[in-house]
Amino acid sequence: MSGELILAFLAASVFITLAPGPDNLMVLSVGVSRGRAAGMGFGIGCALGCFTHTLWATLGIGAAVLGSPATFTTLKMAGAAYLVYIGFMAWRHAGESTMVNLDAGKEPLAVHVRRGFIANAVNPKVMLFFIAFLPQFVDPARGEVWPQMLLLGALFAAQTVVIFGSLGWFSGSLGARLQRNPQWALWLDRGAGILFIALALRLVLAQP
Repeated sequence: MSGELILAFLAASVFITLAPGPDNLMVLSVGVSRGRAAGMGFGIGCALGCFTHTLWATLGIGAAVLGSPATFTTLKMAGAAYLVYIGFMAWRHAGESTMVNLDAGKEPLAVHVRRGFIANAVNPKVMLFFIAFLPQFVDPARGEVWPQMLLLGALFAAQTVVIFGSLGWFSGSLGARLQRNPQWALWLDRGAGILFIALALRLVLAQP
């Protein structure tokens, strides 16, 4: 692939990643309510989830899934159920832990990485985006399509790690200040719970 094409792809990817969207909101919410490590971990998990969508788009599986209304509905309902679960747990345990305790490792980083990965990987709307976005930067004249698709997906995930990781860090720093007040800690957790449930409802209403 040409250097100009890769630079154009990275510029478009950064712009899309920075644009307000569900993943951004989830990373910011987790960072503010649960701490820097949680926000960064969730963001990294979302970025890793991009690899699954890249694989499905490369193999053509994503197109088959989105072409089946029953499969699409099953996938989005599973994703929505998982978001509701995260939201419910955030509300249920609101205010139980301080930011200091969380950053000290009460909730392992791997837990938040897993949550972010699942939340992204089971979202069929993200799958649809990859199917539509990646092929626009593929040049069949330069060789086989699938290696180019994998490279583009890896580049997208890499810049997402940087951006979402930064969002998690800075939102966690802000949350650390807010959570010095126990009432703020309580409502930040509840706000995060409401946000996840609202995103679940948004996913339920999504159409292919």
